[in-house]
Amino acid sequence: MTFSALFAVCVLIWGTTWYAITFQLAGATPEVGTALRFSLAAVVLIVWCVWRRIELRFSWSVHAWLVLLGILNFSATYVLVYFAELYIVSGLVAVGYSAMPLVNMALARMFFGTPLSRRIGLGGVCGVAGIALIFWPEFERLTTSEPLLIGAVLTAAAVLFSSLGNMIVARNHSNGVAGSAALALAMAYGALVTWILVIARGDPIAITWTPAFVVSLIYLAIFGSVLAFGAYFALLAGIGPARSAYVGVMSTVVALFVSSIFEAYDWGWATALGIALAILGNVLALNMKPEVPSPPPSTKPVA
Repeated sequence: MTFSALFAVCVLIWGTTWYAITFQLAGATPEVGTALRFSLAAVVLIVWCVWRRIELRFSWSVHAWLVLLGILNFSATYVLVYFAELYIVSGLVAVGYSAMPLVNMALARMFFGTPLSRRIGLGGVCGVAGIALIFWPEFERLTTSEPLLIGAVLTAAAVLFSSLGNMIVARNHSNGVAGSAALALAMAYGALVTWILVIARGDPIAITWTPAFVVSLIYLAIFGSVLAFGAYFALLAGIGPARSAYVGVMSTVVALFVSSIFEAYDWGWATALGIALAILGNVLALNMKPEVPSPPPSTKPVA
């Protein structure tokens, strides 16, 4: 598969998973929905590894890092995203995630000493300005809309946790820990931690098994988790982390189109201009050549 095809697969799948999450929220709590999604995804990947005879054994120290990755990327991040979608439309959650490549760069500077250029700084300013414009009509209601404020805070926290998980992925890659086996175990650990959270809260595990819930669960687990991550890792290996992270920008645009069709999201001039600025900012910040190996890959640019 060509790099263009891999890019398209990631954008189209992750651009639609935001809306698919809304069907999960109609049938289960955010914690149960997250646990189900990554339980199914982990089982599929483990079966794949066994069938392909891919080694699933790692040292205890590697398992410790995979546990932390699972907690950050496949438990906390998604629980927060699912909760955020209870308060704001899915397209706006996706817009928040378009800033994750820039957050990755800031954390890469902090943890790995990756230099930041003026071009990246300018791109960051454009990206933040674009996101602010997209949210501008909603910002005007922040003082009177507590749910909107809660959704924005949850989205910001999810982006931070996801980016911290990306730093672990960068660390693991530098130590030769990558591929289907590592991804399968990280998802399994994330699902296990989320199930423990569900049990610890003492709430009944109530699931409404409607056709929409089942279809969206399969789509999120197989397409949104297994296939999209597989395509993204192949893309990342071929064109590098900076340009690969541009998937997050384009999937956000797709998510807004989906939200406008199914959730009545209103596109105004601020939204159109904001998207243009966000894309420009990410192009300036991420379309670098030649690629440098030190910045961490964005393993969860979109849901």
